[in-house]
Amino acid sequence: MSTLPDKARIVFLDRKTIPDEIKLNPPSIPHALTVYDETAPDQVAERIANADVVITNKVPVRAAQIAAAPGLRMIAVAATGYDVVDIAACAARGITVSNIRNYAINTVPEHTFALMLALRRSLIPYRQSVADGRWQQAGTFCYFDYPIHNLSGATLGIIGDGVLGKAVADIARAFGMTVLFSTYKGVEGMGPLYTPYEEVLKRSDIITLHLPLMPSTRNLIAAADFALMERRPLLINTARGGLVDEEALAVALESGQISGAGFDVVTSEPPPADHVMMRLLKHPNFILTPHVAWASTEAIQGLTDQLMENIALFWNGTPRNVVSG
Repeated sequence: MSTLPDKARIVFLDRKTIPDEIKLNPPSIPHALTVYDETAPDQVAERIANADVVITNKVPVRAAQIAAAPGLRMIAVAATGYDVVDIAACAARGITVSNIRNYAINTVPEHTFALMLALRRSLIPYRQSVADGRWQQAGTFCYFDYPIHNLSGATLGIIGDGVLGKAVADIARAFGMTVLFSTYKGVEGMGPLYTPYEEVLKRSDIITLHLPLMPSTRNLIAAADFALMERRPLLINTARGGLVDEEALAVALESGQISGAGFDVVTSEPPPADHVMMRLLKHPNFILTPHVAWASTEAIQGLTDQLMENIALFWNGTPRNVVSG
């Protein structure tokens, strides 16, 4: 592309996806930053028309909008996933796309274990029962209405061997758990550090997902997979909606094929009121959180700092976290 201008014209399309209390430290380059809280699809082309750099988290930037921005040189995605950007259109124009990496290495594993602990120790139903007066009715120092199980000694099956899966494994070992890393479904010969996928389903007391959503992983866990879960495990998903067949999940939970489930993600976010995952909220061993596993204050501040550093590094000729360009 042509020589960069003296000042970067930066447009942030959806600042509202970042909490207000997070400081947006400006990039260390000459720039003019225009910030929009939200941007509707029909507003994108107009808003990025004169931009050199576009920041987006969830607002799609597609080929037609890219074509309407002749000076566009970079799209900085304020997230790890970059499916909101037309990568092929950017590559054809020589536009660099960068994403955020490894910012959630603490927050997602911690949320994963918060769900595990809440379910293994029946924290939600016990709390509700206390609020409903059950303790007074019991008339003793404690009562045993719901099961309580240790993490220590349990077998944890991890599907997904990236930085988050490995961080979860480290915490699990500190709890005294046995860790099984699953092979990829349908793949053999991955070596002695991996356990066959079907064996992980059969042996695990808890199964946790830490992998991206792709055509090969959509509905990775469906009815046939639930049928293999001999130990009635907990199923935890802090990765992506769509990795689990949600209707099959409902059947598995309500029939007792699994003993509980903790999800932070849904195929449709936010889910409509009649969504199957909303229906499951009546179940005492189901927890649904609103896609906030990534959202510790520390993690989001790290994300935004990395975002601005990505822009500055690109502008100075040393781009990083490049997914295209």
